[in-house]
Amino acid sequence: MSATPAEVYTSMGLRESEYHEIVRMLRREPTKTELGMFAVMWSEHCGYKYSRPVLAAFKKYKEAMEGAGLENAGVVDIGDGLGVTMKVESHNHPSAVEPYQGAATGVGGIIRDILTMGARPIACLNSLRFGPINAGADESTVIERNRYLCEHVVAGIAGYGNCVGVPTVAGEVSFHKSYSGNPLVNAMCVGILPLDEVTTAAASGAGNPVLYLGSATGRDGIHGATFASDTLSEDSNANRPNVQIGDPFAEKLLIEATLEALQTGAVVAIQDMGAAGLTCSTIEMAAKGNVGMDVDLDLVPMREADMSGYELLLSESQERMLAVAEKGREEEVLSVFRKWGLKAVVIGHVVDEPVVTVRRHGEVIASVDPRFLADQCPVYTMEAEVPHYHVRAGQFDPSSLPPVSLSIALTTLLASPELSSKRWVYQQYDQQVQTQTSVVAGAADAAVLSPRGTKKGLSAKIDGNSRYTYLHPRRGGRLAVAEAARNVACTGALPVAATDGLNFGSPEQPHVFWQFREAVYGIAEAAEILQTPVISGNVSFYNETARGEVFPTPLVGILGVMDDASARLTMAPTEGAGKVLLVQIPGLHIEHEGLGASSYLALMHDREEGYPVDPDLQGEARLCRFLNEAAKSRLITAAHDVSEGGILFAAAESAITGNIGLSISLEGGKSEAATWFAEVPGQVLVFVPDSSAALQDGSDLASLAQSYELAITETGAYDQSNLLRVESKFGSASWPVEDLRQLYLNSLESALKMG
Repeated sequence: MSATPAEVYTSMGLRESEYHEIVRMLRREPTKTELGMFAVMWSEHCGYKYSRPVLAAFKKYKEAMEGAGLENAGVVDIGDGLGVTMKVESHNHPSAVEPYQGAATGVGGIIRDILTMGARPIACLNSLRFGPINAGADESTVIERNRYLCEHVVAGIAGYGNCVGVPTVAGEVSFHKSYSGNPLVNAMCVGILPLDEVTTAAASGAGNPVLYLGSATGRDGIHGATFASDTLSEDSNANRPNVQIGDPFAEKLLIEATLEALQTGAVVAIQDMGAAGLTCSTIEMAAKGNVGMDVDLDLVPMREADMSGYELLLSESQERMLAVAEKGREEEVLSVFRKWGLKAVVIGHVVDEPVVTVRRHGEVIASVDPRFLADQCPVYTMEAEVPHYHVRAGQFDPSSLPPVSLSIALTTLLASPELSSKRWVYQQYDQQVQTQTSVVAGAADAAVLSPRGTKKGLSAKIDGNSRYTYLHPRRGGRLAVAEAARNVACTGALPVAATDGLNFGSPEQPHVFWQFREAVYGIAEAAEILQTPVISGNVSFYNETARGEVFPTPLVGILGVMDDASARLTMAPTEGAGKVLLVQIPGLHIEHEGLGASSYLALMHDREEGYPVDPDLQGEARLCRFLNEAAKSRLITAAHDVSEGGILFAAAESAITGNIGLSISLEGGKSEAATWFAEVPGQVLVFVPDSSAALQDGSDLASLAQSYELAITETGAYDQSNLLRVESKFGSASWPVEDLRQLYLNSLESALKMG
């Protein structure tokens, strides 16, 4: 019979078997504070107990797990002595119960992850998923809640990001009934630093002081990591105290103070107090350095004097960092933070023996080997089961679809919140703060940055298609990497690295674990072939409500590099006249005529069936190199990939964005729907001016395409007629671009404001 009642540790999220393992490790009964520490560190959010075996498919993750352990994010050498670091992090559950603060603190947390690598954060991106917002798509109360979540999540991202001084430059927003009540809010950040200034989170040096830096600790966010590892229910509003409260102005001060303090050379190690707060930072820093710490919580700056040791250790109050300084040089660091108006105190010191000892009011409330919490979280191998719906999806017959008017289909797709412009969202974001944003949201397939101190340009995008992944998880994972890489390549950059955000339901359900495993394997395969290693990432499980789990949603952020930022491309030329060329990977097997899992099928026929077309990953790698080379050599003036909505939708987006007329002619597939709305990976529309030699025999562009084993054909022209014209063997149609523009740009805001 244990001395601790089962309801105590189960309420913290621990299993009975885990409790007994803790007793075995400690060789005694744990204190309540120690139990809380184990609970947060052994939660899925921090411990990855269900996902760790699968994540070993990522080469860099496996190397880190077998070596010194993961840092906050990886670093990519971009030349000129500079490195770029990036990471994505989810804040799904907090955003479901408190959307403004949940989203805002997600932004703050990911910025600090980048900051603790020693990098200056230079760009934020986000990927958002909500339930349907169109009237009639669900019960009115559900629709209103979805609209409320969407509006307040976006406001939280804008409110925090705009004030903290880091531009929000790109992202994506999607809507589906599976996200009703459980939105997905994934924040991504990119930072830049000199390669010889990369910091570590590994504590070292017995006697070195442990420094608390930043805002004071309050009672907000206690057990936030545990909350993130649980299923949402009708009682989840009771978890509002688990949601942190953000202060972007304090974060801005923290950024400047941290970067200045690192320049002193007196900082040995540093980590932010994110998930699990002071527990996570002390435990992980000690474990990574194979050392211990003595910490006196009486010295911690606190908002309320009567806070218990348990609360101080588990609070996830924002804008806080923990650092180890060289003994005798701590004042150099502390004085910098005080100058910036932030709390800065010594709260303990490093010890040789790997034991973290924590005191409150002179009493030892926790004394644990940090490796028990950081490195010895139980790992569970779950059963994986192929769901019946996946088998049924493969039986989809596109010939069973009734015909739909081309005009009705195009305008429906352009007006859908799923595919329409996200202008209402990104206009709320400051995209130009820091004045390094070269191509803003909406102008190209990815954002482009021109960092100071180098001619190089950076391109970044986050992408993922949950319908693809639901119907075929392995292909969904592959396509997420291929699509994001292609987006980056369409700006002229060469994709070089990836980060991922993996959002799924409960891994304890066999079909969900199968979705997760297959999607991860797909991402790993694509990352290997496209030479975009996954350098960081996040797993978010238990995204489900009483209505069921969310669609499996793996998101991939890709970083691209161009030698000269002035060679950047947008998705359409904005003046003059010229030719439109279609570049594609030849020989692709197009299953289900490219209509399986497509937006056309879902929006026009209310059917989610079929499989997405499996990408040719070797071909995708060649396509990315071709686009990078063509942009560098100034052979093309714009590029836009064909993805959701098919080639007609892509042409409409280019016409709208460039305010140009387009004429597109295709031979045509088996049906008019397949001709214009098939979603076939590895296709890109590229634009060249009339003066270009384009595809004349021996031209540079034709020769370049041939050298990369790509098919390139002239498929139309652009001019200033302000009409979109299309023609195939099934007939022709045309639309005024201005009419399409109004539909495309205003539909999302209209849907949010209806009712």
